Amino acid sequence: MSAAHPGPAPTGHVVVIGAGISGLAAAHRLLDGGARVTVLEAADRPGGKLRSGEIAGVPVDLGAESMLARRPEAVELARAVGLGDRLQPPTTATASLWTRGALRPMPKGHVMGVPGDPGPLAAAGVLSPEGLARIEEDVRLPRTEIGEDVAVGEYVARRLGREVVDRLVEPLLGGVYAGDAYKISLRAAVPQLFEAARTHRSLLDGVRSIQARAATAAPVTGAAATGPVFMGIDGGIGTLPGAVADAVRAKGGEIRTGTPVTALRRTPDGWHLDVAGGRLTADAVVLATPAPAAARLLADVSAPAAGELATVEYASMALITMAFRRADLDRQLTGSGFLVPPVDGRTIKASTFSANKWGWLGDADPDLFVLRTSVGRHGEERDLARDDSELVALSLADLREAVGLTAAPVASRVTRWDGGLPQYPVGHLERVARIRAAVAGLPGLRVCGALYEGVGIPACIASARGAADDILGTLRPATVPGE
Repeated sequence: MSAAHPGPAPTGHVVVIGAGISGLAAAHRLLDGGARVTVLEAADRPGGKLRSGEIAGVPVDLGAESMLARRPEAVELARAVGLGDRLQPPTTATASLWTRGALRPMPKGHVMGVPGDPGPLAAAGVLSPEGLARIEEDVRLPRTEIGEDVAVGEYVARRLGREVVDRLVEPLLGGVYAGDAYKISLRAAVPQLFEAARTHRSLLDGVRSIQARAATAAPVTGAAATGPVFMGIDGGIGTLPGAVADAVRAKGGEIRTGTPVTALRRTPDGWHLDVAGGRLTADAVVLATPAPAAARLLADVSAPAAGELATVEYASMALITMAFRRADLDRQLTGSGFLVPPVDGRTIKASTFSANKWGWLGDADPDLFVLRTSVGRHGEERDLARDDSELVALSLADLREAVGLTAAPVASRVTRWDGGLPQYPVGHLERVARIRAAVAGLPGLRVCGALYEGVGIPACIASARGAADDILGTLRPATVPGE
């Protein structure tokens, strides 16, 4: 990623296409660097996959609800736009696994579900005796060459057995990508585990080495190395894009919603963009859209980039948010919620006890208990064809079996994210490199977003900053009076 531009010397008009957190973060960075910025968003609101709303009168997140705090980018941006005093860690992070017919504690001492010590697994009862015995064989297996890349599930199953993948790795990795562990790239999705697998004969030893390095690592600037792993915002993570949008406008940037870009053309002096009702000219463009939209806009500009973007697959999912009267609950729901391995054949993939996890939400109405479930992942999206009432009913049926919840919700809300999460299959990093190489041949154009450096909020912001810094480096310096 490029270094930050030293100051507001550049000038020129930059159009950012897409007002998700990546596009907004790019606009914020460009304005700090001295550019004039217009953000164009096809939807009727900024924010993309980050969205806040309400249920039964209390604020809730309808998309992502937390951000990684061990990376600095998202926390830094939240503070820069005035949300520093609203940053809050989870009140509880005690999660469980609903597997093998029971709710079981999430074992500690793992890296994305890959254990460093089989002891906690045995205590939790997540694996069968045969599954535990398979793990212990790892230290006696010959070293396995990993090559340039491999699927997470394929490699971990080879070393530790399929039960570890099916009951631990799948639900954790699925919570990030809504994908299939047997297709997701180890190198792209869990790079530290990829390096450990390359340098250690035993995968268990590799995981322990990752944990030892993390325990002794120097703090990252702007991040809390020994603090909470995740951070939320009072009122919801969905308030972050609105605050960034307000900051962009306060810095002189323009944000136009309901304004799709229908065509993008290179000119001798910059770029022409066709939009509803006319045409815009720009010295540079940051393309911060999902792959299908980016492929369409680049089709006549860079066929190689468009061709690669057109091959990216996305997972769809739905979030079912429900509010209950605490007085109606016949038992106390504890912890932050639970994950569900797909191998167990349930409808829901996870449930978050939001009222327990976020203190601000519990305080908004102490008489309400808010939770949410998720349904759907890549390749398993048939349930998403059901109507909202069916998804609520199916979620309640699973919750009844998992935690004994029999109360009826006083309110429910289904939020569908069609094509919400890009997939990172084996070879993903090479595809990204090819896209960026093709885009590099287009003066004054860069791409950013969840596709390129990770789907998490900090990774999206890092991608946006890199694109913005590259653009700032190409703009003409501002003319100083008298020169």
